[in-house]
Amino acid sequence: MNALAHGANTAPSTDWGVWFTYAALATAAIVYLVVATRQQREPRGWSRWRTTSFVVGIVILMVALRPSVSESFGDHMTGHLLIGMFAPLALVMAAPVTLYLRTVSARRGRALVHALAWKPLRWVINPITLLVANVGGLAVLYLTPLYAFADSYPLVHTAVHVHFFVAGYLFAWMIAGPDPGPSRPSVPRRLVVLGIAIAGHAVLAQMLYAGIFVRVDAPPSELRDGGTLMYYWGDLAEILLALALLLTWTPDHRRGSESSKDGRGHHHRPPADLRTPGPAPRPPTGRPSRRT
Repeated sequence: MNALAHGANTAPSTDWGVWFTYAALATAAIVYLVVATRQQREPRGWSRWRTTSFVVGIVILMVALRPSVSESFGDHMTGHLLIGMFAPLALVMAAPVTLYLRTVSARRGRALVHALAWKPLRWVINPITLLVANVGGLAVLYLTPLYAFADSYPLVHTAVHVHFFVAGYLFAWMIAGPDPGPSRPSVPRRLVVLGIAIAGHAVLAQMLYAGIFVRVDAPPSELRDGGTLMYYWGDLAEILLALALLLTWTPDHRRGSESSKDGRGHHHRPPADLRTPGPAPRPPTGRPSRRT
C-alpha cells in the first residue's frame, strides 16, 4: 500500500489495498452517520460534535493513506502522526461504542459488556503496555532496520500502520475516551502516563533531528524535518488529548458508603450505557399503618 506515511517505492499507486481501505472507511462513516441520525430523533439524542469528530477522524485517515508520489521522510512522518495520533483521537471522541450500546438490544449490549470485561483486555490497555506500544513502537521503527524492511515489503508496511493506529486509539481511549470499558487508572495517573509519553516522543524527535542512532536512509535535512514535525505536531496532538481529558472528566464528589468503592476509592457503579435494565420495583402492598 503506497501511502503518505511511506515513500513512493512501496507499491504502485493503483494498489487495490488503498481503494479497499477507502471503501471500508467510507462504509464506516456512512453507518455511523445513519445510526447517529436515528439517535438524534430519540429523547436522549446524540451529540453533533461526536458525529463531526467521527467524520473528521475518517477524513484524516483517508488523507494519511492517500497515494503518495513523494519519498520525503517529512511526508512519512506526517502520515504517521495522522494515523497514530490525530485520527485515533478524533475517532475516540466520537464514542462509537456508546453509540452501538444505545442502538442494539439489551442482549447484545450485555454481550459487549462481558467482552469488555475480559481479563486479558485489561492487560492490553494497561498504561505500561500502551506506553511501550506507542513510544517503543516508534523507537523500534526508527532505531532499527524495521523502517527499511517495511519500506520494501508492503505487508510489513501495512502491519506498521495497523499497529500505530490501534495503539494510538487504545492510548487515546485510556487517557480521555468517553466510551465504557475495563477500569482505567485515576485521572492523576493518566496525566502522569501522558507526561511520560510526551517526554518519550520529545527525546525520539531530538534523536531524529540530530541523526543519533537513527536507522533511516534519508538525507540529514529530511531527518531534521521529520524530527521537527514529530516534536511540534506530536506535542499538539498530546495537548489536544490532555484537553479532551479535562473536558470529559466528571469528578465524583459523592462521599457515600465506602462499600461502593474499592480499596483505591474508585466507585464500582458502571456507566449508564453499560447498565442493563432490571425488573421494575414492586409496588407496595397492603394498607399503610396509621400513626396514633
